[in-house]
Amino acid sequence: MEAAAADNILRFGPEAPAILHAFAAILLFLHIAGASVAMIAAAVAVIARKGDPVHRAAGNVFFVSMLVMAGVAGGVSPFLPEIVPTNIVASLMALYLVTTGWMTVKRPEGALGGFETGALLFALAMAAAGAVFGRLTGDPTLYAFAVIATLAALADFTMLRRRGLKGVPRIARHLWRMCAAFFIATGSFFFGQADEIPAALRGPLTTVLGLAPLGVMLFWLVWVRISRAFKTAPAVPLGASADG
Repeated sequence: MEAAAADNILRFGPEAPAILHAFAAILLFLHIAGASVAMIAAAVAVIARKGDPVHRAAGNVFFVSMLVMAGVAGGVSPFLPEIVPTNIVASLMALYLVTTGWMTVKRPEGALGGFETGALLFALAMAAAGAVFGRLTGDPTLYAFAVIATLAALADFTMLRRRGLKGVPRIARHLWRMCAAFFIATGSFFFGQADEIPAALRGPLTTVLGLAPLGVMLFWLVWVRISRAFKTAPAVPLGASADG
């Protein structure tokens, strides 16, 4: 998520059994593959017509790939030679955002249950963790995650208070959470691993690519509110099935 790639690889000494080295290599492959597939799938979902089979398939691939990428990163981070709290918090935030975003459109409109209550509690825990670790390390990125988690928790609370979401608010919740998770992936690669990108390719292009999910998020949050299509038709957002 941050620092050089070499510092974020699960490594064992030469005396360790070969199976442990193979295990570390598999985890690294899964993390990189998950991130790569997630970014490609998200780009396809953004371009594809909303609700079409291609859009839904790309959304599902993005969801699974993000689970792999963030799951491996979050699971490995505590065992690295140098524990970086930002990596752990970023991984957990990505898991929270992509899961709640995906579930928003997989469950029927207005559906509420233990998952939504658990999501609120998790968001509050992430907000507290970001603030505490931010104060301990002085890393402003952790404070940013604390703010995002707080906003997400407020949104979760509002949804529970309103006894579910329908229509445009439901779609908007799905969009901003999936795009925010997408940004964690692009930010981790284009900014966190910038030293792994050839020097000739660094610069404005990588900055634009890294920030692109935020631009996409702002566009769609505005568009779903002004477009009559989302108000008059039961649109099927990213990752959803035809029956919602």
